[in-house]
Amino acid sequence: MHDTEIRQLNADDVDAFRAIRLEALRLEPAAYASKPEDWASLPDEEWRERLQVPVFVAFSSGEPVGIMGLLRQQPSKMKHRSTLVMVYLRASERGKGLARRLLDAVVDFAARNGISQIELTVNSRNDRAIRFYERSDFRRIGLIPAGMIHEGQEIDEILMARRVK
Repeated sequence: MHDTEIRQLNADDVDAFRAIRLEALRLEPAAYASKPEDWASLPDEEWRERLQVPVFVAFSSGEPVGIMGLLRQQPSKMKHRSTLVMVYLRASERGKGLARRLLDAVVDFAARNGISQIELTVNSRNDRAIRFYERSDFRRIGLIPAGMIHEGQEIDEILMARRVK
C-alpha cells in the first residue's frame, strides 16, 4: 500500500491542484463539463482563486492522485446546500478505499461548516461512479436529459443528493 494522505489545498498548492485537475480532464473527458483547454491556460492567480472553495486532494508518495471539491450555494436560504465537483481518482488508485477517504474528508468539512446536503451530477453511463455514490448514501433525485454533449453525443446526467448528519 502506498503512503497516502488527504488534505485540503491552500493557495500554496497551485501546482498540485493544476496537475491533478488537468490530469482528470485529460484522462476522463466524458466525466466533466469542462475541457482541458478551458483550464490549461489559466494564470496562477485564477488557479488560486478557484482554491477559495474547499478542494481536497489525495496524495500518494507526495504525488496528487485524486481530487474532490465542494461548491457551496451562496444565496442565504440555500447555504445549507453544496455541490460535489471535480471528482477524480487516478485509475491505478481505484479500489483501495481512497475515494471513500476523500469523500469522508469532504463530508466532514461539510458537517463542520453548516452544510447539511451535498448534491452531485454523474454521467448516466458511469456505472462504477453511480455504485460508489449509492454505497456512500447518495440517492437519485432526478435526471437531466442531455445534461452534457460530449463528442457530439448527448449524455444524460443523474442528479444525486446526500444528507449530512
